[in-house]
Amino acid sequence: MSTTDNAIDPITFEVVRNKLQAITEEQAITLKSVSGSPVVTEATDFNNGLYLADGSIVTMGPQVLFHTGTMSSVIRSINAEFAENPGIREGDMFILNDPYRGAIHQPDVSIVAPIFHQGRHVAWAGSCAHQLDVGGMSFGSWAIGATEIQQEAMLLPGIKLVENGVLRQDLWQMIMGMTRLPHVLGLDLKAMIAANTVAARRLVELMDRYGGDTVETIMAEEIASSERQIRQALSALPDGVFRARDYIEHDGHENVLYRVCVTATKKGDRLTLDMTGTSPQAPGFINCTASGMRGAALTGLLPILAPRIRWNEGILRAVDFVAPEGILCNASWPAPVSSGTISTAWIVQNVVVAALSRMVACSPEHAGESQAVTKGHMMVMTLAGQDRDGGPFGTFLLDSTAGGGGAFPDHDGLDGSGDFCVPRPAIANVEANEANGPFLYLFRAFVPDSGGPGRQRGGAGASLAIAPYGTDALHAMMLGHGVEVPNAVGQFGGLPGACGRNVIRRDAGDPAALAGLAGDLDELLAAGVEQLGPKPGRMRLTSRDVLGYAFQGGGGYGDPLLRDPAAVLGDVANRHVSLTAAAAQYGVVIAKGTVDLSATEQARAAIRSRRLADATPKHAPGKGEFTIAEGRFACGCGCDLGPVTANWKDRVRSYRIEPETYGPHIRTHADLELREHVCTACGTLLEAEVVRKDEASLVTLQLDIHQSQPENAAA
Repeated sequence: MSTTDNAIDPITFEVVRNKLQAITEEQAITLKSVSGSPVVTEATDFNNGLYLADGSIVTMGPQVLFHTGTMSSVIRSINAEFAENPGIREGDMFILNDPYRGAIHQPDVSIVAPIFHQGRHVAWAGSCAHQLDVGGMSFGSWAIGATEIQQEAMLLPGIKLVENGVLRQDLWQMIMGMTRLPHVLGLDLKAMIAANTVAARRLVELMDRYGGDTVETIMAEEIASSERQIRQALSALPDGVFRARDYIEHDGHENVLYRVCVTATKKGDRLTLDMTGTSPQAPGFINCTASGMRGAALTGLLPILAPRIRWNEGILRAVDFVAPEGILCNASWPAPVSSGTISTAWIVQNVVVAALSRMVACSPEHAGESQAVTKGHMMVMTLAGQDRDGGPFGTFLLDSTAGGGGAFPDHDGLDGSGDFCVPRPAIANVEANEANGPFLYLFRAFVPDSGGPGRQRGGAGASLAIAPYGTDALHAMMLGHGVEVPNAVGQFGGLPGACGRNVIRRDAGDPAALAGLAGDLDELLAAGVEQLGPKPGRMRLTSRDVLGYAFQGGGGYGDPLLRDPAAVLGDVANRHVSLTAAAAQYGVVIAKGTVDLSATEQARAAIRSRRLADATPKHAPGKGEFTIAEGRFACGCGCDLGPVTANWKDRVRSYRIEPETYGPHIRTHADLELREHVCTACGTLLEAEVVRKDEASLVTLQLDIHQSQPENAAA
């Protein structure tokens, strides 16, 4: 505690700050208890939090982190625009989903409530949840084909939905008239109102017990404490510049390739995230606004830079953002943004994870937080039509959260890890989804060879197939990215995880009979399958059609040839790696259920020689990929890679490689290619890069020679 807070004893401080987090947990319990939407109750696509009166984050839940980062922008927008008219008073609640006023995209609706104590505005409670439909040109409010934001969904700028404790029926009826599922949206909005009511009541009770000034002081000190800790963590990391970039295919109109770049500059106790170099905003719905970029960047940096720090506004106070107006992640009105959360914001998260992982890898103390990208894409499937009882039906499947986790320097990524932006992940049971709608799952299973190969393997992704059942037909919509871009990139020689995949088989047969035959997408859809692209859009499914999709695996960490052959054997036994991939990607030869060590040694030597254009390696491979000592980068074999201020890729062999070399799950857009960068002395793979054909390879990390560097830091 700071010196100004000496009047608050440590026990009171700990009790109150933990009670604040407990209030946020109770908010979440209330929201899930009242909501009837499977998006909230099963897939936890929501978040809650407490905020200072100015919008600063005090507490946040462990659900979708995007939401907490953007709700602070929502509150600041309401403070700036509506404090005078209509005014912010006790008993009020405001509803907002306008991305140009703080939301991330229109279906993520926020309701925020000012909290008053003894007549004074002291805080806000906020709840945000993804809604199944908020109007617009398409069910689900995913407006593929939109050219401007007015086409996409209703836009609520921060209207006072609850006034003096009373729900405004005029506004309520207006909102219900703009959604296709008023019974679902209405229950979710009331669930958020209930969650905020509980939070406000509990915070007032806490202030009554300990004093308003005491609780406000502790809230402010919580933020200040996190700021001090993040600055200490940054000060312990080497100064330098760390870069990453990623790509999105298809903007909802054409299959054009877009780029998202970040340059992370760390100097002293401050971090700057500069998005300069990102593509101009798109004519389609993949853009995100500044608030979406901020929320996504916060999501990317929290687990890497602040794994043991309380997550709140204090962390953001050490971070500066640079993003020119009119780019993909800082779009200007009226650019469409309804897919922004699963498109550009998702990619912002990816590049922040990749860049900051390179940063912490240069510090022995923090290297364990370095990681490859977790499932670098999102694929949306909505289903709508007539339910079994003849009533209206609609849902948003979030099974695609079951992608693979990015690998770490000392352990594999988790199989079916959940998304990086959800620290407490959840996925609906098959039975729960089937009970909520007229369709059947034919299977849901892990996909072999979907985890990115590496010294530590990326987590496996999953796939599934569904068919209408108990209804004549359903209207489906699919959209996302990562079908032609391997977004889940590896680190320091790790290969990317599998790309996503969307498929359909028309007139496949009776789904109840097919379910007994299903095993994976290829087995089920072997005959008559149609490969769909990243944004198939709307389609009609009859009761004899089967729709399937597969999700990206996590990126690998380190050269796959450095993986313990016994670990590869275990992967084969668990069916996460095929015998073919074991030999081709890991150089591990398995015969009769055991590793042939002699053949494996020969296979790995042959792969290293091939990487060196059939030359014989001069050095034996080291145990790792990079070391940093005496101001220079080096390969694990000892080969010098130049000063830390320069581009280490100037000292290696770089070449283009065909995507099929990485197996059947890797595909690239017509404008993309894969490049490998290998040590010229030992043939160790130091980076597998996904890059636009007309772009130079990225200078991924450069350290400041004037700051003392950690000796023998391992990357």
